[in-house]
Amino acid sequence: MYNYAQALAHLFPRLERTLREQELERSMDERGHVTFRAALPDGPVGHEYHAASDGQLGGMMKLYRDWQISGDDAWLRRLYPLARRSLEYCIRTWDPDERGALFEPHHNTYDIEFWGPDGMCSTIYIGALSAMASMARAIGHTDDVARYEKLARAGAEFMDRELWNGEYFVQKVMTGGLRDGSFSDKVAAMPRESEVAHLLRREGPKYQYATGCLSDGVIGAWMADLYGVPTPLTAANVKKNLAAIYRNNFKRDLADHACTQRPGYAIGHEPGLLLCTWPNGKKPTLPFPYSDEVWTGIEYQVASHCILHGLVDEGLTMVGAARSRYDGRVRNPFDEYECGSFYVRALASYALLGALSGFRYSAVERCLWFAPRQTARPFRCFFSAERAWGAITLDAKRLTVTIEEGELALEKLVIGTGHQQVTIEQSAVVRPGASLAISLPRANLPASKTKPTARRKRG
Repeated sequence: MYNYAQALAHLFPRLERTLREQELERSMDERGHVTFRAALPDGPVGHEYHAASDGQLGGMMKLYRDWQISGDDAWLRRLYPLARRSLEYCIRTWDPDERGALFEPHHNTYDIEFWGPDGMCSTIYIGALSAMASMARAIGHTDDVARYEKLARAGAEFMDRELWNGEYFVQKVMTGGLRDGSFSDKVAAMPRESEVAHLLRREGPKYQYATGCLSDGVIGAWMADLYGVPTPLTAANVKKNLAAIYRNNFKRDLADHACTQRPGYAIGHEPGLLLCTWPNGKKPTLPFPYSDEVWTGIEYQVASHCILHGLVDEGLTMVGAARSRYDGRVRNPFDEYECGSFYVRALASYALLGALSGFRYSAVERCLWFAPRQTARPFRCFFSAERAWGAITLDAKRLTVTIEEGELALEKLVIGTGHQQVTIEQSAVVRPGASLAISLPRANLPASKTKPTARRKRG
């Protein structure tokens, strides 16, 4: 669930980094197995239960994110060997033939195991491989760079070839040809005429999503897009998948929807984003238990990812739906509960700020990215980095960075996206009481000739 939460990493980054330390230094054994129920604030942990594939792999992308936010190379060098041990465990356990996807049964945030490769966990795997390659390159582990990049490319190619149905990525349910033969052994031990045995032989293991359209179907690409991790995933297919999620899973009225799990999250005439639907039929008899529910953390994840890919109206519609359910009349507006009150998955909402503004800051590169997805000008928003917080304003002529506390070191600014992107080289340290104003180049003026200017704030 911590894969979703983005607020802590940006508002209290030093505190967030202690979670990476807890995970890699105190919650992992010599094999690389990470227990996903860490003892907090600290204490011994057991390693008898299976690891969570999405959580353990997501930790590598979060390590990359937190390194970029902090710019602390020494911290990365300390934790990289442990992250490498963790990744190698994941490869051995879930992708032993190194095909770039998770084939062996892998536990995940839905509290079940997926059998065979799926879009959700495989995009996280590809993102983890890509993040590790980038970190390895930065600290000189060249052998790891080649190995992990090759495996990530194989995974992206496999997804496009084997999991893409033309609209979205699916799960390829598998039980044969795996190292884990427990499912076949289980079915073989059942009475042959058993109704359960018939069902399992026909559909495979319980709790899969198979041909379903999963709202978390490209969550690994979401994390990579937010953190600036370069991956070989096909961006066009990711965007199509997001459009399919909105088209199939977002419901403006749930009055005719049957949810036998926890309907209180969204019910009756309320709107919401379902975790999974089967638009082409073939819904498993026993799909994963939460498939008919609505979780705000996933709504914010999908909404912010849609906005990042230009589907702004779709993203804002989903946000409006979530907030309409928590407006204080029926539910607590400060507690978007899930498996308990103040559940951490809802902290995915902070990603909306980065998605709408296009703000990202790398303390490693001393580079600031800013690309508002809304056309209204001026566009002004709050930002928070490791050593400073303040506001950024973009109007028709300039971008202005104003610091309220701390200081922000810059070497480069990247404004806009695609063919409208402008890169401006500029060395500056912006401190409280001063603003950095960057004049935007005219269409026929090369970015290299743009002259940034610094000015004092009035008053």
